[in-house]
Amino acid sequence: MDKKILIVEDERDMREAMSDALKKEGYEVFEAENGRDGLQLAIKHEPDLILLDLLMPVMGGQEMLKQLRLYAWGRQAKVIILSAMDDVENIGHGFEKGIVDYIIKSNISLSELSLKVKKGIFGVDK
Repeated sequence: MDKKILIVEDERDMREAMSDALKKEGYEVFEAENGRDGLQLAIKHEPDLILLDLLMPVMGGQEMLKQLRLYAWGRQAKVIILSAMDDVENIGHGFEKGIVDYIIKSNISLSELSLKVKKGIFGVDK
């Protein structure tokens, strides 16, 4: 599998756990701890899917998503929002900006994450 995933998450333990799980499934994984670094990696590598936390230092997820959509490639980028809370307003704004899904971090296992990633990349449950 030659699909690329970018994880933009400021909580190192969470980011590394997701990265390890996805690498085991054969994905090429890039990691960033804030939206500014995530945006740079996204533009450079054009990943097949971005897992994007909302609340981060330097640049938050909403701002990164807004900036990403300014680029031709970024307008079509597939994004799954990561949130620590069931924040209907932020999730709603995400869907307005074309996200494919959202994950409440406290409610998901790594196997469920894998299924959401597959659905986000391929558009179907596999």
